Amino acid sequence: MAGITGIGSGMDINSMVGALLQAETAPKAAQLSRLDKAAEAKFSALGTLQGALGTFQTALKDLNKASLYDNLKASSSASDTLGVSAEKTALAGKYSVEVEQLATSSQVATAPLAKDFTAAAAGTLTFGIGADDEKPVSIQVAEGATLTEIRDALNEQLKDKGISANIVNNPADGTSRLVLTSKETGEGKDIQVSGALGDVDFAAGLQTLQPAQNAKFSVDGLQLESATNTVKDVIPDVEFTIKAKTEENKPVTVTVGEDKAGVKSQLKKFVDAYNQLMTTAKDLTRVTSVGEDKAPVTGGLVGDATVRNLVNGVRAELSNPGSGSGDLRALTDLGISLDKDGKLQIDDKKLDAALETNFDQVGNFLTGEGGLMTRMESRISAFAGKDGIIGTRQKSIEAQRSDITKQQERLAERSAKIEARLFKQFNTMDALVGQLSQTSSSLAASLASLPGFGSGN
Repeated sequence: MAGITGIGSGMDINSMVGALLQAETAPKAAQLSRLDKAAEAKFSALGTLQGALGTFQTALKDLNKASLYDNLKASSSASDTLGVSAEKTALAGKYSVEVEQLATSSQVATAPLAKDFTAAAAGTLTFGIGADDEKPVSIQVAEGATLTEIRDALNEQLKDKGISANIVNNPADGTSRLVLTSKETGEGKDIQVSGALGDVDFAAGLQTLQPAQNAKFSVDGLQLESATNTVKDVIPDVEFTIKAKTEENKPVTVTVGEDKAGVKSQLKKFVDAYNQLMTTAKDLTRVTSVGEDKAPVTGGLVGDATVRNLVNGVRAELSNPGSGSGDLRALTDLGISLDKDGKLQIDDKKLDAALETNFDQVGNFLTGEGGLMTRMESRISAFAGKDGIIGTRQKSIEAQRSDITKQQERLAERSAKIEARLFKQFNTMDALVGQLSQTSSSLAASLASLPGFGSGN
């Protein structure tokens, strides 16, 4: 607006200019707004489709890895008692394991000491692991050192030795004990203590709370021992983690074999990704009626050839028989079939049976040059990724929206110029009308002052 207008003529110039400007620019502005909203909706819809397709493509690639079918998995019938893992070089087999005892570390306690104990004299305390420890640690204790100070000194200087110290107080008689715990397990790794502080000999009255001992267990009846609870290569390329003793006559069964659970998990991810892709495509092309007097609600890609071609290609490949041999030629042989809504569903019993009896054929059917996953990947590869059909269309829409934005900016500049021109014209007219009005008033006043003008002569 150009300030206060219409003073000379009494006309509402602001409203008049606004109406003319609206008539001049509104149709183009509305058109650009509609185009921008439509482009934004299509870009978003393509992005949703691209996301679902990317998830499906990942599932295909993961299921197409030959290493998935080469993996060996070790399982334990009682994982809270015996954990187990295996390298892919391990041999398949089944083993019976019994655990008699766990490997433990040494824990000892000094004889009871006064709660307010202090070292009567300076001295040296020496600590080692096992009777033949070649590198024991000697700690100097100053005269008057409290039990707390001694504990702190031990923890600081024995941490590399794997020994920790603490104080346990007896509320019944007010005495305290220094308790030492080692991290190192295995027979012969007991904590050794020597040295005295004044008349207190720390080795005297040393009580064993827990002896250092080996783990004792058997594999298929063979009696074995280990200094640690992590046992490697008792069975080549298989590792045990002993966690608890087994109950009498209840051995743990360890099975080393193909990773059927891993393959089944990837197949389920494939089914979920396929169903999500089909659901997304259906939602994006859906037309929903909302009443006789209202326009239907449509998805962002109704009638879109890209969606139609993608879906038809995937479905066609899904129904093509594979190049495999034996009992596996189609997904239905794995217990994976289409339901009435066009979604994949899994028959777990049939899938488990196929993995159990035809594991090698499963890999041959799904992977490799003629495998289902490779064939499906070839169907979707042209659509996926930033340089695929969908990504290219998104780039085109981005360019279109950029052009719309530029047109809107030019329209805004043109609107400003039109507004300025209209205000200039109307204000000029307003000033002229004001001048004519003043001239008329002046003329009327002059005539009225003439002799006889008011007498009717």
